[in-house]
Amino acid sequence: MTPSKAGICIQVAEMRRVWRRPDAISPSLAVLQGAVLEGQIVIGTPGTMLDWCFKRRVIDVKKIDMFVLDEADIMIDTQGLSYQSIRIQRSLPKGCQMLLFSATFKETVRAFAMQIVSNPIVIKLREEELTLGNIRQYFFVCKSREEKYRALCNIYGSITIGQAMIFCQTRRVADWLAAEMTQDGHQVAILTAELTVAQRANVIQRFRDGKEKVLIATNVCARGIDVQQVTIVVNFSLPIDQNNEPDFETYLHRIGRAGRFGKKGIAFSMVESQNMRLVQMIEEHFQTKIKQLDPDDMDELEKLAN
Repeated sequence: MTPSKAGICIQVAEMRRVWRRPDAISPSLAVLQGAVLEGQIVIGTPGTMLDWCFKRRVIDVKKIDMFVLDEADIMIDTQGLSYQSIRIQRSLPKGCQMLLFSATFKETVRAFAMQIVSNPIVIKLREEELTLGNIRQYFFVCKSREEKYRALCNIYGSITIGQAMIFCQTRRVADWLAAEMTQDGHQVAILTAELTVAQRANVIQRFRDGKEKVLIATNVCARGIDVQQVTIVVNFSLPIDQNNEPDFETYLHRIGRAGRFGKKGIAFSMVESQNMRLVQMIEEHFQTKIKQLDPDDMDELEKLAN
């Protein structure tokens, strides 16, 4: 189970990659067709899974051999998702194996997870490894989205980029940026919440296959996509929460897209002058240094390639 439709898309795309079926969902991946469930692997959100198990009864929970919670911190820490997940988990047979995955795991959530998983084997990174030391972090101070785009163009003009992921705070900015980059000749894909599950899965798969070199996304895509060719991540806006404070976990997940498989990557953040405090708070939280760059200093940007 995964907390959102975006998570379903990522898992479907990963299944396609594993089974070498880029044009169709693998036969081993379950899809609901009418009232009949076909396949051996079921991927869904907690609400849908709850409906399939107890209302429509197209899934026999007693036949489930493995129960997986993806992004377990969100699943357990969110009240509605937590209730739905626990209800399904308590109905599973005793011999069912449980797996919980997440890149970040708060202590309170970890303690809760230990209560529902008996005798767990815990595999975790040391806390210091979460600072993503293989990713160089920089920021630009920009006054407008046009200045941000000029800085982005200067990045492309200075260093060699395999594939890039660019994160925007809103769909409107993502659409605008995609149009600008496409007009300038870039191969661009866009991933927002308005796309259907099938459309999102297709976008992710095409990006994995290298058919588009730039993936522009809102937060729906901050987690879970591992593409080896991604060398840079750009925060077109820093992630913030409802209180306009830095969203540290989202920042970590975003820039982590550039450092997969132990490779070195670069993360750039575009920051408005009034939001400089966000950079300072992120530095303090992760005990790291984010260097400021002049977006118009091409010589300095070219040195990043070394």
